[in-house]
Amino acid sequence: MANHYEIVMFGKTFFRNRLLSKQRTNSMKTTRAVLAAVIGAGLAFSASAQPTQQPGEKVDVKSLPAAVQQTINQKAAGGEIVHVKREDDANGKWNYEVVVRVNGKESGFEVDPNGKLLKQHTEIKR
Repeated sequence: MANHYEIVMFGKTFFRNRLLSKQRTNSMKTTRAVLAAVIGAGLAFSASAQPTQQPGEKVDVKSLPAAVQQTINQKAAGGEIVHVKREDDANGKWNYEVVVRVNGKESGFEVDPNGKLLKQHTEIKR
């Protein structure tokens, strides 16, 4: 055996390269197991830490489909459109949340991508 050399220790003979190879293998298995556990815990924590309100991307009203623009302009008549956000839900669908200010009070509503009014919100507290 050209790659192995013997170590005599307490009357027992060990082959150093085999011993080190086994230690490296065990060390790598332990490292992988710990890494997998940490990644799994991180993913579980991030999933449970999702905010109750879906984050959304602000969009310009002019970039929306005509039916959505029409619904927004009808519902916001006489008021200022504060912002429009595209919100994705857990099912992969989205809608548009619109906040309108009339006489200093803000209220909101939601419109689907086809221009259908989904929900009307009362005064929004900021």
